[in-house]
Amino acid sequence: MEPTAPDGPAGAVAAVPAPAAAAPEVAGAAGAAVPAAFAPAFAAPEVAAPEVAAASTAVAAAPAPVAVAAEPGPHTPVPVPAAVPPPVVPAPPTVPPRIPAPSRPADALPGRAAVPPVPSHLPLHADAPGLNWAGPGDRWSRAWSDEVPALPPPAPLPQAAPSESAGPPTPRDLALIRDTLAVVEPVADRATAHFYALLFVHHPEVRALFPAAMDVQRDRLFRALLMAARSAHDPAGLTEYLSALGRGHRKYGTLEGHYGPVGECLIAAVAKYCGGHWDAGAELAWRRVYGLVSRIMIDAAARAARTSPAWWQGEVVAHERRSRDVAVLTLRPDQAYPYRAGQYAAVETPWWPRVWRSFSFATAPRPDGLLTLHVKAVQAGWVSTALVRRASPGDVLRLGPAAGGMVIDHARGADLLCLGGGTGIAPVTAMVEEVAEHGAGSRSVDVFYGARCPAELYALETLQDLARRHPWLAVHPVVSEQGVPPGGAATGELPEVVSRYAPWHGHDAYVSGPVAMVRRAVGVLQRSGVEAGRIHHDPVGDAAG
Repeated sequence: MEPTAPDGPAGAVAAVPAPAAAAPEVAGAAGAAVPAAFAPAFAAPEVAAPEVAAASTAVAAAPAPVAVAAEPGPHTPVPVPAAVPPPVVPAPPTVPPRIPAPSRPADALPGRAAVPPVPSHLPLHADAPGLNWAGPGDRWSRAWSDEVPALPPPAPLPQAAPSESAGPPTPRDLALIRDTLAVVEPVADRATAHFYALLFVHHPEVRALFPAAMDVQRDRLFRALLMAARSAHDPAGLTEYLSALGRGHRKYGTLEGHYGPVGECLIAAVAKYCGGHWDAGAELAWRRVYGLVSRIMIDAAARAARTSPAWWQGEVVAHERRSRDVAVLTLRPDQAYPYRAGQYAAVETPWWPRVWRSFSFATAPRPDGLLTLHVKAVQAGWVSTALVRRASPGDVLRLGPAAGGMVIDHARGADLLCLGGGTGIAPVTAMVEEVAEHGAGSRSVDVFYGARCPAELYALETLQDLARRHPWLAVHPVVSEQGVPPGGAATGELPEVVSRYAPWHGHDAYVSGPVAMVRRAVGVLQRSGVEAGRIHHDPVGDAAG
């Protein structure tokens, strides 16, 4: 399924990606400029149901898979050992696998950017048909980075003394950030368009790190800024949010050196549209906040680079159409992929480079290391439509790291209430499998699975089979269309049907599905006795494709 918006899941901001397509490691602190919390929006995140926006652009270029380069030239495939054992994904991991940081080889050709670091791991399918080669040196990157005349940078803004701008933001700084954002909000579309124009004109080398179509990307920037500003009262939560962005943004190729230019362009855009509300105090506030945010993201990315790759390659080994618009994909990652049932990953296809969308895992971690995704082709959904109607065995996708906090706390042992609408049933099925493997103990699990009609309940047989084997599991199919023979299913909207079984006191609830359904279900569950802090779902945001 596609998580209901966090990259992922609701509009995050992305630090400007680096001139490389997948991110190598990052180190050091970022230069002052604008809130890196705003990084998620720079890298075309993915959010919402059915596909989540994993919004995040990494800090530090990720080791590009030189070994699997499909283009001739410096990217020569590296021979793969004859007998390579299949990857094995461990049981729900507590720490990521230890993977040495990649080395940095010398330039491959005079006048060309250095060849991306060679991963410390060899892909299992370096010569797979339809290999997705999107990275440093590909045609899209060269079109924007080669032979592009360097333009003078925008006129520098009056800067505060380094000692002032390097300090931590004060309560007054945070208030000024909120005030300036309130002024810009009515003209956010023009302000964000101006920001990207400044960035791409004065730093054309970063254009290749963004998708060709920037319409959705522009919309996310301001929402990300607002989200960061509104989270200032919760330092711990904001740090966790920004750290996740920094780790997730590695797959976009963001380098530490990009934070400065991004910050200058963002500050210039905000200053222009703040008009008379902009002064030295506002600028100092932005620089302080951005310096803090960028340091958090860069440090998080640097730590992640020492233990895991920026992205994984996943070969499609099975593609099953469950309906006209729904497909179940089975992927074989090129190395162990750590995740928990209920989480999701951002996915990039060979057909839409730089466009990432997030999908939830439909199974708990398996001994054979295979991953399963449920994908529904949505209107104007580039990634989902390609995965449903174009992908086939042998194609290779790229996967970002697992993300999302909709995971089961087995230590609590509370009864579980799970709502899955459409392909939102994917993470619910994975969580049921995890409970079965871990042991249910004395807990019960109620699953409400909703769709428009019985024919769209494509995963019902799987769930019912689990229910036959595990007495602690109860499965309740729900169809919303009136006048349709239910065939054992309840009729009505999923949240309302769940309320008929109320009260649900003492339950931990998990909700996944279309954005509107998730929002409505949260309110219904609270009125049905579930405490707000025990309702779990990925952040909801704009629909993605």
